[in-house]
Amino acid sequence: MVKDGFGAIIKPHRIHFDEDVRPSFVDSLDADQALQPGREQENRWDYLLGHGPSGKIIGVEPHSAENSEIKTVIKKLESARRQLRDHLQDGTVVSRWFWVPSGKVHFAPLEKARLQLAQNGIDFVNKITNKHLK
Repeated sequence: MVKDGFGAIIKPHRIHFDEDVRPSFVDSLDADQALQPGREQENRWDYLLGHGPSGKIIGVEPHSAENSEIKTVIKKLESARRQLRDHLQDGTVVSRWFWVPSGKVHFAPLEKARLQLAQNGIDFVNKITNKHLK
């Protein structure tokens, strides 16, 4: 289910990536779809992408940005790590996990939300840019 380049990213979600960075992804996976069989009731992360220049894998989760969704996104990450154990080769890791808002940001206060996410290994960004991939 791994697609070349940006192939696994559905068109409405491509806006979450700066146009300049899109060509640098060598492959992508709709992890939500790929990991769904047998896990229909579990939280699942949306995408994994291979970044060519860095050789790193990143996870990207477009999701509504509200205080009430912080725990859900943290659960998605915990589930993704567990679900991927049997699928990633030894020594392969997802280097960064990004949450991008699928609409307006409704965190109050924003800094407290960012800190809670960072403590759980999640970077909240408005859009994936080259600075996020170094």
